[in-house]
Amino acid sequence: MLRSRWVVWLALAMVLSSLGFSSVAPAEELAPSATAIRPILLGSAVPEVPLKTVAGESVSLSQQIAGKPTVLVFYRGGWCPFCNLQLSELRLIEKDLALVGYQMIAISPDRPEELRRTLDKHQLSYTLLSDSKAAALKAFGIGFVLDAATTEKYAGHGIDIDHASGETHHALPVPSVFIVDAEGRLQFEYVHPDYRIRVPGDVVLAAARSIAKRKHILSPQP
Repeated sequence: MLRSRWVVWLALAMVLSSLGFSSVAPAEELAPSATAIRPILLGSAVPEVPLKTVAGESVSLSQQIAGKPTVLVFYRGGWCPFCNLQLSELRLIEKDLALVGYQMIAISPDRPEELRRTLDKHQLSYTLLSDSKAAALKAFGIGFVLDAATTEKYAGHGIDIDHASGETHHALPVPSVFIVDAEGRLQFEYVHPDYRIRVPGDVVLAAARSIAKRKHILSPQP
């Protein structure tokens, strides 16, 4: 119990210490850089945004959540090695999350065909959704436009983000994890502008368990 509480407090400390951007209402447009984003506030309702499934079917985020506690993961794409490591690590906590009533959904700008490759490559059983139009990135306040120099650098390494998304907006998310309660409100978030730094899976699991017990500091009970 003591260790679990310590991990949750560590998670909160990581959230507070990692945010070098403004904690105000999310922007409606893409930020000019990863450090200029304005993430959605804790306690906010999950935004209603259109997405696509691996099969290319149009769905809304609320349809996918459907009143179920959810761990939402935003990642840059299947071309990102740091994202692939995170997706694989999160697979290890999926069963434990399910035991306390959670589902897991990962969202990226990748078009549906790219999502299928990621699912098959890493043998993932949780849901991947496509935000190729960057609607969710904007609504959650975590999207930014990759600068021309970095886009060119990536291209030199064989990474074509336009091909990955099927769009030319050059939009990427700052890697993020949100935990949504059964009422559809955000009770935890980890957002870090340095794409190399990801929240550990055991921290996500500890926070999810605490929220499931209604003991989380961000949703106190009378």
